[in-house]
Amino acid sequence: MDSIIELQRQNHEELERFERGLSTLLSRNQLTHETRLQTEHKASQIIDRIQSRVLTLNSLYQDEDARKSELDALSAPAQANDLSEFYSRLVKIQEHHAKYPDSVPGGFDLELAALLDEPDQEEEDYEEEDPISLLFSGEEAYGKYVDLYAHHTAYSNLKNIGKRPGYLQYLDLLLGAQLGPVHRDLPKETRFSKDFETYIQNIHTYLLSFAKRTQPLVDIQTQQQEVEVEFNKNWEAQEISGWEESQPKANGNGSAGIWCAPCQKHYSKQTVYDAHLSSKKHIKAAAKQDASGAPPPNLNGTPTPTTAPTITKSSASARIRNSAKLTHLVTALIVTLTSTINDTKSNVERRFSLTAREREQELLDQAKPPPPPPAASNGPEEEEEEEERIYNPLKLPLGWDGKPIPYWLYKLHGLGVEYRCEICSDHVYMGRKNFDRHFQESRHAFGMRALGLPNTKHFHEITRIEDALSLAEKLKQEGRHEIFEQETMEELEDDDGNVYNRKTYEDLKKQGLI
Repeated sequence: MDSIIELQRQNHEELERFERGLSTLLSRNQLTHETRLQTEHKASQIIDRIQSRVLTLNSLYQDEDARKSELDALSAPAQANDLSEFYSRLVKIQEHHAKYPDSVPGGFDLELAALLDEPDQEEEDYEEEDPISLLFSGEEAYGKYVDLYAHHTAYSNLKNIGKRPGYLQYLDLLLGAQLGPVHRDLPKETRFSKDFETYIQNIHTYLLSFAKRTQPLVDIQTQQQEVEVEFNKNWEAQEISGWEESQPKANGNGSAGIWCAPCQKHYSKQTVYDAHLSSKKHIKAAAKQDASGAPPPNLNGTPTPTTAPTITKSSASARIRNSAKLTHLVTALIVTLTSTINDTKSNVERRFSLTAREREQELLDQAKPPPPPPAASNGPEEEEEEEERIYNPLKLPLGWDGKPIPYWLYKLHGLGVEYRCEICSDHVYMGRKNFDRHFQESRHAFGMRALGLPNTKHFHEITRIEDALSLAEKLKQEGRHEIFEQETMEELEDDDGNVYNRKTYEDLKKQGLI
């Protein structure tokens, strides 16, 4: 066993080396989102090790008795031919190496080298699996986006929420947390239900886990504790609006609601209680109570057990308080992840406009390894060539060789002329060729789909929203239903070679004429 002085020295050395390693790690240039996240997770691991070393040092410094005995042994007056202490420590060292003959010296160096290892180093032939990528699902794309499809389904299954929102509308509802508590527009009967408590608990668990995975250097737990302390203070002061419990209306006999003793349930209305008395469940429960010798239920609605309504009311109050607390915690997390949710919304909109082939190609591109970083220039000749290559005072487009195209070609194709398309969110296209090509691209198709119009040849050259809507109305009034009725655009042929459109063919087939 090492002396306490040696343990302190060793911990101080490891602390200093960890701090230097942390500085080296954070000073690296992060080119991609993946490398930045990997660096932050490694930095978080180094910080955890620094904290553990600090706690160890604190306990060692508080052990005054051990420090005093060690200092006394070191400062004792030397005696001639007294090597007993030396040999006793030598025996301990020999026993340690005899017990652990295969121990590798320099374990700390290996640990620090693993944390500071460059992700692009290719020291081995096989490709090592990235442990950070295992923390995220495919929809989360290495922490770039959130995956809230399951929570959107749970929200859509809540009662009394009105029209079921789509996924994009659901993300907009969550982004409304920047202006106040999330889901504040829901009615009280929905927010006070057990299903809402389960839903808000699940989304809080997910967002908290996602924030910890994507922001390892941020103390999310402390922020949540501060929000919880503030909520408890405001709840005790009754300053939380929208979560006030509604008092039940009293019946004529002065009791709040009606208690059914055989079924152990509480009913707020007399009509519901009367309908319950004729149900099979109540009759079976009443017969079971009579067979056990318990007192018969009071049909006038007076609650025989006085503790059951109190327990029910207390459990409901606890559920309401828990739902309100989780709502405020989720609101704080959404405010922290606002940029990620906005990126998720943009990604969902972009994916809606892609075809199946484009989505497959995107997945293949994502599976490819990232390109290696550009090598640094080794001499003044390479710098001169690079400056000559990127010199472009007229801002001309680059050709296939990476150099600006000739100016006469630029003028010939009219690349200096701007064409603005309002349907494409006022996107500007340079040159007539690019402008004509964009009518069949995904951006224009998504804009037409958002207007509820088909992207057919009738709307070619139409760039203003007002013109597109007026043209669609004109075509509809003139009776050109082929842009609205797909069934008249497909032609079918019978066995005799007669050609009909789909609607006529199906009508004749139903009548048995073909």
